[in-house]
Order: sequence, then C-alpha cells, then structure tokens
Amino acid sequence: MSSEAPTTESTDLSSPGDVPRVDALTDLAALEETLERSGDRPQLLFKHSNTCPISGAAHRAFEQYLEDSPAPGVDYSLIVVQDARPVSNAAAERLEVRHESPQAILVQDGRAVWSASHWSITRQALAEALSEAGA
Repeated sequence: MSSEAPTTESTDLSSPGDVPRVDALTDLAALEETLERSGDRPQLLFKHSNTCPISGAAHRAFEQYLEDSPAPGVDYSLIVVQDARPVSNAAAERLEVRHESPQAILVQDGRAVWSASHWSITRQALAEALSEAGA
C-alpha cells in the first residue's frame, strides 16, 4: 500500500466517484482569499460545530452531497467554529448573515446569495440552491 494520501481537486470532477476538495478556513486571510475567489466562481462555506448533534447531521448531509452530486463549478470550504471562532464571526459580519451553526452559505461576487442552517441543510437543499444559482 502506498503511504501517500489520495488527492482530489475541487475543479476536476472527471468521474462520478471524485469528491471535491474541502478547504479548512482557519484564519482571516484564508477567509478573505475565499471571498475574493467568489468573484470568479461560487464558494460554498459550511460552518460546523464539533459539539452539536444537529451540526453533525448537517455535516453528514454536506458530505453526502459532495459524494453524490457536487456542482463542479464551486469551491467548498469548512469553518469549524470551535477551531476558528474569529473566522466564523468575520464571515457572518462580512456576508451580513446572522451566525448560526451549522450553516451553509453560498457566496458569489463577495455576497451571500443563499444560506441555510440546522435541519434545513440537506443534500437536496444544497443541490437545489447551487443549481438555482447557476453553479
């Protein structure tokens, strides 16, 4: 067995089994870069709490979406609230969305164009939001 971990790029979904990369946003510079990239391609931010069972269920729905039917023209990012509280707060402030966890936020051109939280985060809701946004 090889000791190298497999890598997948979020921009190359050449076969149905490919799962896009999810970048962890752990500092404010990474958040700013992500928001800047939203001018070129949509960015889906997923805010997750490691201690909340509802967040765990939403995170599983997010992972299922990524495994089943991810939009190929989107970059995906994860903010773990316990590990990056300043990033989570800055995302809420910059995007003018109330902080919630779990929370999915679709960003285009530096603006939140869709968001969902708690039980509203499902594989189907993610797929529909990204499809409606043209992603």
